[in-house]
Amino acid sequence: MTTFKLGFIINPIAGIGGSVALKGSDGMAMHALALGAKPQANARAKLALEILLPYQDEIVIYTANEQMGEHCARELGFNVEVLYQAKHKHTQSDDSQLAAQALLAHGVDIILFAGGDGTARDIANVVTNDDDYQQVPVLGIPAGCKIHSGVYAITPKAAGRVIELMVTKELVTLTTGDVMDIDENLFRQGIVKAKRYSEMKIPCELRYVQAVKSGGKESDEFVLQDIAATVIEEMADYENRQFIIGSGSTTAFLMSELSLDNTLLGVDIVSEQSLTAADVTETELYQAITNFQGISKLVITLIGGQGHIFGRGNQQLSPRIIRFILAQPGGRDNIIIIATKTKLAALANRPLISDTGDSELDQQLSGFMQITTGYKDQVLYPLASPQ
Repeated sequence: MTTFKLGFIINPIAGIGGSVALKGSDGMAMHALALGAKPQANARAKLALEILLPYQDEIVIYTANEQMGEHCARELGFNVEVLYQAKHKHTQSDDSQLAAQALLAHGVDIILFAGGDGTARDIANVVTNDDDYQQVPVLGIPAGCKIHSGVYAITPKAAGRVIELMVTKELVTLTTGDVMDIDENLFRQGIVKAKRYSEMKIPCELRYVQAVKSGGKESDEFVLQDIAATVIEEMADYENRQFIIGSGSTTAFLMSELSLDNTLLGVDIVSEQSLTAADVTETELYQAITNFQGISKLVITLIGGQGHIFGRGNQQLSPRIIRFILAQPGGRDNIIIIATKTKLAALANRPLISDTGDSELDQQLSGFMQITTGYKDQVLYPLASPQ
């Protein structure tokens, strides 16, 4: 029996700044930890590996030590070989690159890595510049704040499914995916400046691999005005309501129509059409909704080209936040999704995606969601969490 050689790298600090509103982890790990952030990358990587448990006898996992992959793989009972020892207590960019070099030298079949766009760049710096080896395919487990690149599966479990297809010798087409990243310093100032850095070979299974995020603002201003007018009327119709405004250019337009300052890449709270809290962390948001004597509603949009409503750039909206909102009177109607029909059409019939890190919650959210697409104009659109 041929053994599948799975290269496995976790960036343990990937996404650590998300829940504390730092909008990234590049150079911010210590600050995020000081603010109470909890690393989530290993937990998300575990979701991918759990899919492969039925094939343990057919797989050897080659990885880096401790939190960079060893602990996760050993905990699940896989056959593990550690090829790299991290140089830093809190891993840095060169750890990911040196780990990738060690995996390439050992001839792995694919590199499965957990991180964000910064981690993808680190891996690409190695696999695309090593002339000694035919380019090894890679696949990302989404674990960062910024995931614009087209080398990631749409959820951690989806990443496991793609590897499963390879292990079971299904025909999996290889293609190239763009490696994108943005300037985090500008990102924290509300400026999105994305750039294509390179491309990597990836297994192409369209059910499970995400597209590159579409950039730019919605062009149809009149439609956005109609959408904003609908939400603003709902805000005015009820007392004892507060509205949590998620990130994105569509929700930013709503805030501009309210003449309120907006955190383009963060989460704000509006009550009685006034801004009551800006750029809140997950902890601050949880305190705000549990202390509020009324109903908290969530206003969000989807990521253009990808369809994610949770789990991409809005880690402040944690599972406990979403569960609390769903448990209030009104249930799912407390989640207000706004988007133009043009933005929905760009998904080419792919469903919306919930990737909260809580599989049970993602399944609870699955089904048809009502989306406001104009003035008192709604459509039903499916939401899924591919397993």
